[in-house]
Amino acid sequence: MNRYPVWKYAVILIVLLVSVLFTLPNFFGEAPSVQVSSAKSSIKVDSTTQLKIEEALKTAGLTPDGVTFDGKSIKALFKDTDTQLKAKDAIQKSLVPDATAPNYVVALNLVRRSPAWLNALGAAPMYLGLDLRGGVHFMLQVDMAAALTKKTESLTGDIRSALREKNARHGGVSRNGSNIEIRFRDQETLAAAKRVLADQFPELTAIDAPEGTEYKLKASIKPEAALKIQDQALKQNIVTLHNRINELGVAEPVIQQQGLDRIVVQLPGVQDTAKAKDILGRTATLELRMVDETAEGQAAEANSGSVPFGSERFLERSGRPVIVKKQVILTGENLTDAQAGIDSQTQGATVNLSLDAKGSRIFADITRENINKRMAIILFEKGKGEVVTAPVIRSEINGGRVQISGSMNTSEANDTALLLRAGSLAAPMEIIEESSIGPSLGKDNIDKGFNSVTWGFLVIVAFMCVYYMMFGVFSSLALGVNLLMLVAVLSMLQATLTLPGIAAMALALGMAIDSNVLINERVREELRNGASPQAAIATGFDRAWATILDSNITTLIAGVALLAFGSGPVRGFAVVHCIGILTSMFSAVFFSRGLVNLWYGRQKKLKAVSIGTVWTADGEAKTQSTLTK
Repeated sequence: MNRYPVWKYAVILIVLLVSVLFTLPNFFGEAPSVQVSSAKSSIKVDSTTQLKIEEALKTAGLTPDGVTFDGKSIKALFKDTDTQLKAKDAIQKSLVPDATAPNYVVALNLVRRSPAWLNALGAAPMYLGLDLRGGVHFMLQVDMAAALTKKTESLTGDIRSALREKNARHGGVSRNGSNIEIRFRDQETLAAAKRVLADQFPELTAIDAPEGTEYKLKASIKPEAALKIQDQALKQNIVTLHNRINELGVAEPVIQQQGLDRIVVQLPGVQDTAKAKDILGRTATLELRMVDETAEGQAAEANSGSVPFGSERFLERSGRPVIVKKQVILTGENLTDAQAGIDSQTQGATVNLSLDAKGSRIFADITRENINKRMAIILFEKGKGEVVTAPVIRSEINGGRVQISGSMNTSEANDTALLLRAGSLAAPMEIIEESSIGPSLGKDNIDKGFNSVTWGFLVIVAFMCVYYMMFGVFSSLALGVNLLMLVAVLSMLQATLTLPGIAAMALALGMAIDSNVLINERVREELRNGASPQAAIATGFDRAWATILDSNITTLIAGVALLAFGSGPVRGFAVVHCIGILTSMFSAVFFSRGLVNLWYGRQKKLKAVSIGTVWTADGEAKTQSTLTK
C-alpha cells in the first residue's frame, strides 16, 4: 500500500544528485580580477599580451591567483580588492602608456571561482543582479532632434535619387534645418516632383511657392511620422546597446526604455564606471565613400600636398593615408547582415555584407557609374574612422552582396563583422544620471537576504519537528530539498537573482510547507476517524493531493500574470515564485511520500506513527504512539 517502486526512488536520487551538482557553484563565490580587452578592433589581445601582463605583475611584486585567456580578454584573479587595485595600476602603466590613445581597456571585474570540473559539467552559478553583485547604473537621454535631422538628411539623398530616376530636372535638393528644399524652373516639373513625393515618400508633407523666376518645394516630416521615427530611433538604440554589451560579455545586463526618450542600462559585476562608459560608447558603423583620385588628392595621399576641399584624410590599418570624398554613398544603416568568410580565390579573410533593397539599388548605381575607380570602405569606431579597404571597382555589382577584403586575418574579419552586426546608434545619447553599487554593499544585501531565508527555514523546521514529530522531520527534509531544487533550477536557467528574488524564495518556503501541513492534517484526520496507520498515510496523501494541486495552480496563475505583465524587479520576483511553486509540488508530495514510505511502508503490522498530538472524536488528545487500531 505504502511502497514506492525502485524507479521512483531512482528518480528521487537522480533529481537530488543533479540539484546538488548545479547548486554547488553558487557556494564558491567570485574573485576580484583585472580584465584586459581590446580598445579598438585593429588591436588584438593574445598570448603576447598575457606575457606582458604577467611581467608587469611580477615587476610590481604582485602574485595573481591565476591568469586566464578566453580568446577575447585576459583576466588576472586576486585574493582581495586591495591587490586588485594595485594590479590594475601596474597593468595600466604597462599596456597603456598614452592615456589619450589607449590600445587596451584595463578594468576591474569579478570572476567566479567554480572549479574546472564543475565548469566542464556545465554547472554555473546564478547571475546576481545589480543590488546583490554591485555594478553600475546609467540613465541615457536620446537626442530625438538629432534622430529627425539624421532622417531628414537621409530623405534628402533619397529624394535626389528618386527625382533622377523619374527624369525630373531640378535646381538642387538641400536640407534647411528640418525641411527639405527643392528648386524647379517650371511648374510642370514641380507638379511631376510632387507626384513622386506623394507616391514614394508618404511620410512627407510638401508645400510649394514661387520664388522669383523659379519655384521652390518645401517638404517636411509629418508629425505622426516624426513620432514614429523617434520611437524607432529609441528602439534601435536599445537593440544596438544589447548587441554591443552582450557581445562584449557582460553578464545579464538590464537595458530597457524609460519614458519617451530615455534608456536605463544596468551592468551587474562591472566595478569600473569608466569601463562601463567605454562599453556604451563602443559602437561601430560603416561608410562607403569614393576615393579622391584628382591630382590634388593623389598628392595629399603621397604626403606632398594638402587635402583638397570636400575631401578627408583617413589611415588604413597599415598606416598608409587614403584621401576620400566627404560625400557618403552608403552607411551601416543599409546593412542587413555582416559575416566573416574566406575568399575562394585568394583564401584570404573577408567580411561579407548584405544590403537592404535601398542600399542594393544605390550600390548598383554607384558601381556602374564609377568603373575603374576606387571606393573606400571606412569603419568608424569611437568617432575615429579607419579605412578597412579601398578596392578598385571592376564592374557593376548587383544583388546587394558586398565583399570586403584587405590586409586582415580571420580574427580581424570576425571582429569587424561583429561590430557591424551590432549596428550604429540611430541617435546620439547623453548620460544624464550614473551611479554605482560597490561589491561590498552587494555582499551586505546578499548576507541579509540569505540570513532572512535561513532563519525563516530554521524556524519552520523547528515548528514542524515539535508539532508533527517524525512527520515534521519528513516535511523539513522535503522543504530543504525544495530549496535545493529551486536554487539548482535557477542556476540551470542562468537566471538573475535580485533582492525581490530572495523575497520570493522566502515566500516559496512558506508555500511549500503549507502543502506538507495539508498532508499531515489529512493523515491526522484519517487516524481520528479510526483508520489504520497504513491506510491513514495512503488516504491522507491521496486526498491532500487534489487540494494541493488546486491551491498551487491558482497561485501559479497569479505568478504567470506577474511574469507576463510585470517588468524589472517584479519579473524577477515572478520567475522565482513560479519555479518555487513547481519544485514544491515535487518535494512536498513526491519526495516526502517517498520518505514516509521508506520509513513506514515496510512495516506490515504498523501500530502507530509519530505525527504529534491527535484529537480523537471524543475530544481526548492522544499522541500517536498510544493511538492504535
